[in-house]
Amino acid sequence: MATAMALRVIRRKASIAARGFSSSCEAEKAAKPINLFSAINQALHIALDTDRRSVLDPLVGYFLFRCRLIINRVGSLFSAYVFGEDVRFGGVFRCTTGLADRFGRSRVFNTPLCEQGIAGFAIGLAAMLVNEAAKFRYRSGNEFNCGGLTIRTPYGAVGHGGHYHSQSPESFFCHVPGLKVVIPRSPQQAKGLLLSCIRDPNPSIFFEPKWLYRLAVEEVPEHDYMLPLSEAEVIRQGSDITLVGWGAQLSVLEQACVEAAKEGISCELIDLRTLIPWDKETVEASVRKTGKLLVSHEAPVTGGFGAEISASIAESCFLRLEAPIARICGLDTPFPLVYEQFYMPTKNKILDAIKATVNY
Repeated sequence: MATAMALRVIRRKASIAARGFSSSCEAEKAAKPINLFSAINQALHIALDTDRRSVLDPLVGYFLFRCRLIINRVGSLFSAYVFGEDVRFGGVFRCTTGLADRFGRSRVFNTPLCEQGIAGFAIGLAAMLVNEAAKFRYRSGNEFNCGGLTIRTPYGAVGHGGHYHSQSPESFFCHVPGLKVVIPRSPQQAKGLLLSCIRDPNPSIFFEPKWLYRLAVEEVPEHDYMLPLSEAEVIRQGSDITLVGWGAQLSVLEQACVEAAKEGISCELIDLRTLIPWDKETVEASVRKTGKLLVSHEAPVTGGFGAEISASIAESCFLRLEAPIARICGLDTPFPLVYEQFYMPTKNKILDAIKATVNY
């Protein structure tokens, strides 16, 4: 069984690595192929070098919410700082490599292994993310904010993470008004979306798919650029059914689209990119065209963000729907280690759901 599971993991890694990520951004300028953690590293270098208003901080810990926090100190010579667990040494995923050498230990420094303390310090020694950071602008009537607070955190399956290090907790934070939740699907997207989060006055949580740190490689412009938040992207045009996802799941969904096309089914694929506030208009327009919707994510199906999308589309597109909305997601169990292949929303599960929905 162990050998079979290892082969499945290798095949999945190979399919992700070989996939041509259909990213879009201005690529006319100098670009070179890099992976996702290198794209994140580029964004952090740019933020520290150029952004005088916001700040960064990746924290690399060994718990579920290993936040990486970014802090802004108004009035100081430098406004961008990176601090957290092991960030001065490059971090567990190497996303902060070289920052301390270039910008100095006074701007890039380690902290004790204490997520609560780091979060409180980043917000201003006040309190935590949900009760304080998310409410700063609202409470003050937009007189003050958290200075572009951005929390970076790895998430999702990685082939060996088990019940602690493979979870997808995005829906927890989608229920907090005042936060923005952003998840990239590729290196090019990660760099542009991260810089947009850092420069946004609202606190943001930036989830980085572990699968893609080293496996996803594509041409990424070396210059400073941003991609719009709360704007979904249609990365594959279709007419029979709409598929919606985010992060690493886009690769799996695209593989299912290719297989469905062999059987004459035309799938429209949408990357949500920003979960809160999410781009309802783009999804609604697609569903009005296709009449069918499938949402897929790694998080457990119950209470996952797919449920919010399904409910919203059912309300706005009820008379245009030709079949029940399908959700292909993780199971309502702790994330298993040896049974990961049964837990994950795989290509075959999605393909079966596509056929069932189209033939309803």
